Amino acid sequence: MWSRGKTTIAIGTLFLLASLAYAAPDPFLEARRRMVEEQIKARGITDPRVLQAMLKVPRHLFVDRKYWPEAYNDYPLPIGYGQTISQPYIVALMTENLALRPGDRVLEIGTGSGYQAAILAELTDKVYTIEIIPPLAQAAQKRLQQLGYTQVQVKIGDGYLGWPEHQPFDAIIVTAAPDHVPPPLIRQLKEKGRMVIPVGPPGLVQTLWKISKVRGELQFTNLGQVLFVPLVRQWRGK
Repeated sequence: MWSRGKTTIAIGTLFLLASLAYAAPDPFLEARRRMVEEQIKARGITDPRVLQAMLKVPRHLFVDRKYWPEAYNDYPLPIGYGQTISQPYIVALMTENLALRPGDRVLEIGTGSGYQAAILAELTDKVYTIEIIPPLAQAAQKRLQQLGYTQVQVKIGDGYLGWPEHQPFDAIIVTAAPDHVPPPLIRQLKEKGRMVIPVGPPGLVQTLWKISKVRGELQFTNLGQVLFVPLVRQWRGK
């Protein structure tokens, strides 16, 4: 049986170890540099703030240790519960098209491992992220806190409905694919706001759209074909 004092020490030790791990020389730094140069810059991502965020955030810490050797490769990786951490280039592409500025309020649908939220947190201090699978949301929140991203607010819930308490959002990013654009997200998008979202049938190729709201009207830009996991509306613990 743990006493209150022992629990406090254990939690404090956990945070100290995480901080030391983050501050220690990073054996994956060179792999991250290659990722940015060969997978991201080489494909046309030019925003220096996005490139710096991709270089800074340690992607390997957002996947199981057995996947660390693959963490900076050019493909998604499993994170459990049928979900994945997105391909680095796709993370960079979606982030660049959000055109975030410091102080922007951004909503992410599909927290997953928390990696995309960490990238967003490098660009603005107002990050809200929703995950319907409780174990993923809880693990991501803990991981983000340990890495110092205390400005990220994580909610367990149905991302289709957005987060109306914090609307309007300057930007919305959806990291799972619905078969249509959720109307609640459109309503919560600010005038001149930007949304990046994959739309299409489950298990098939989808279209990645950038949606801009201009004078109340929506403007669509096709960013290419992608393959995301479906947007989950209900979680039954399977």
